[in-house]
Amino acid sequence: MTMATIALGSNLGDRVANLQAARDRLPCERASAIYETAPVDCPEDSPPFLNCVLEVKWEGTAESLHALGKSIEASLGRPAVRGFHEPRAIDVDLLAFGDLVLDSPSLILPHPRLHLRRFVLQPWAEISPDLLLPGFALSIGEMLDQLESPEPPLRKHPRQWKLP
Repeated sequence: MTMATIALGSNLGDRVANLQAARDRLPCERASAIYETAPVDCPEDSPPFLNCVLEVKWEGTAESLHALGKSIEASLGRPAVRGFHEPRAIDVDLLAFGDLVLDSPSLILPHPRLHLRRFVLQPWAEISPDLLLPGFALSIGEMLDQLESPEPPLRKHPRQWKLP
């Protein structure tokens, strides 16, 4: 079993329900709170996102977990062909897969921009602040502490997870 980290995001429809539906389809071990975030690098007038980070235990390959994420996106209405960073019901991003370093045409691990995004680092630091990823000199918590980002502060969303 490999511990992997996944970021979820939604800025269309019932955003909490979208995140919950994605979480329910993943073998989630731990989840951050849900945070409301301003859209980053999105088209003008994009609605705000809800974001969170999950830790999952996975028996297969990184590619098979990535494929599951894409199938979850499709099942929740995200079109396969879409504009760059356009609004979406769900986004499922594989951030890290154990100590795996991978650079393939379809998947780069650890995620190449994770250290630049408050909407990834803040929820991740909530559940794994001391995690040190391959290729990074700083832990998740240290990356968050040293982050220089134009993103506004995140705030916890009032609606949170429904547990089974």
